[in-house]
Amino acid sequence: MPKKSFITGATGQDGSYLVDLLLEKEYEVHCLIRQSTQFTHDRWGHLRKAMMSGKIEIHHGDLMDASGMRALLEAIEPDEVYNLAAQSHVGLSFDQPINTSEVTALGALNILDAIRRSRLKCKFYQASSSEMFGKVRESPQNEGTPFYPRSPYGCAKAYAHYITQNYRESYGIYACSGILFNHESERRGENFVTRKITRAVGRIKAGIQDSLELGNTDALRDWGYAPEYVEAMWIMLQQESPDDYVIGTGVQHSVKDFVEESFTAAGLDHKNYVKTNTKFTRPSEVDTLRADISKAEKILGWSPKTDFRGLVSKMVNHDIELAEKELKSQG
Repeated sequence: MPKKSFITGATGQDGSYLVDLLLEKEYEVHCLIRQSTQFTHDRWGHLRKAMMSGKIEIHHGDLMDASGMRALLEAIEPDEVYNLAAQSHVGLSFDQPINTSEVTALGALNILDAIRRSRLKCKFYQASSSEMFGKVRESPQNEGTPFYPRSPYGCAKAYAHYITQNYRESYGIYACSGILFNHESERRGENFVTRKITRAVGRIKAGIQDSLELGNTDALRDWGYAPEYVEAMWIMLQQESPDDYVIGTGVQHSVKDFVEESFTAAGLDHKNYVKTNTKFTRPSEVDTLRADISKAEKILGWSPKTDFRGLVSKMVNHDIELAEKELKSQG
């Protein structure tokens, strides 16, 4: 019998890569989808056959429906549960703090409590975030670095992280949190700054767009390639004992570095196209993040394979092709 997996947030960047990975490993994949959620072609177009063949089963529901969550998990009896669902845009969390808190924080609690009450013997993965570190107390950041979140999103993720630890220690649930630093890909949503940059580069290269407006470009981040980080999630649930792990590259670059590398990859000079607009500045900023991945390297045997230049190149090349198709469609 194949293993059963249950994924929330399956239509997002990480969710779509996780579905790919679990199908490769011959899992039976169950996905929780809100009724209003749209399947985007770039993330799910290649999965149509798997859906039609029954390898992927879609369940419509809501993380805020605690009783419905319990009933669904009891019916599926999954071996592994991956909670990737969240309102995951940091900037938007300032505009929608209540929704962000409900989905991102209480959503994790509803799943954990459903597992507890159902007495399921499944393993649980919580998608924690480097945004929990916020105004960092030390650099680089490891599993013991204190949290100081600087956004409603970071605060909600910190709650979900701590409640995962609490249920692991209080009820013996196999529950892990992956504290993932920024990870990007060709499937990243266009409302995230990295994809906003590479999408603009592709459109400028094609002559569709004239300029790119950004807010703070001095922020320093640790960027990696999303499919590799999704593999780390799976590896965490294959261990004998549950624990929490920082996942990143250990290498830091500024948003400005990302901009310059993106335009260079397209053979363009960023100085001719990039403008600053204060409307993209957040009420409070996270200035610097860099991962200490020594624990993941030692215990999980995991390390990143794609470097910063390789990541940017993948995204820019993809978005140049996308812009060329867009230009052709315009006649």
